[in-house]
Amino acid sequence: MIIFITGISSGFGLETAKLLTQEGHTVYGTVRREVTPLPQVNYLTLDVRDKQAVANVVQQIVEKEGRIDVLVNNAGMGIGGPLEFATEEEIRLQMDTNFMGLVHCVDAVLPYMRKQKSGKIIALSSIGGLMGLPFQGFYSASKFAIEGYCEALRLEVASLGVQVVVVRPGDFSTGFTGSRKKITNEAALQAYPLYRDAIAKVEHDETGGLKPEVLARTISRVVGKRNPRNGYVVASLEQRLSVLLKRILPAKWFGRILGSYYKL
Repeated sequence: MIIFITGISSGFGLETAKLLTQEGHTVYGTVRREVTPLPQVNYLTLDVRDKQAVANVVQQIVEKEGRIDVLVNNAGMGIGGPLEFATEEEIRLQMDTNFMGLVHCVDAVLPYMRKQKSGKIIALSSIGGLMGLPFQGFYSASKFAIEGYCEALRLEVASLGVQVVVVRPGDFSTGFTGSRKKITNEAALQAYPLYRDAIAKVEHDETGGLKPEVLARTISRVVGKRNPRNGYVVASLEQRLSVLLKRILPAKWFGRILGSYYKL
């Protein structure tokens, strides 16, 4: 298969590109900076926030390969801090990268998938796209947007031979933790004294989380399945239980549980 993956410089994207290439697929992956290349992976420099650049890259792949069978939309970033203190620039960076980046990629690949009457769009969301995470509110908002977008997209393209699958990671030990943009100004710390300990809890959980190879194997299975599920939660037992509780408990009850976990 011809597979297009965004954001393969590290973490999920890197391990997914590595595994799918080993399995015999032709992989094109995007990066924004110079990296040590994986053998047999086709590297493309791209910022997914640039709609025209995304369209150009997709056209380049199709001109060479004749098709794109799978889009794995992995590129993303996170900001942490009280919602009140996020700047307009930070909010736009968060939403433009995580959500609009996905929209740009889908807009670029979908005409080709419609024409070939087949294709698979795999979007990386998060369990933070199923519940609003304190002090990661705009990250959650970007993932909630992905959830709603993919739910609608799935219905629109079902009759066209295109499948839409959402993968929702929990805590993983990747470079994402170190690259998170954190609000650290003194006013935010004074206004929200619980913020420092809550974000430290987040980073502790991530550092001790699952390895990115686990998620790569899930994506590989989705690629290989003829009829994959609409969505997959890839997380620890505790986090999978939290997703279940979110579905079945009254919102106020679940809010208390989540707040208690972060000591809020």
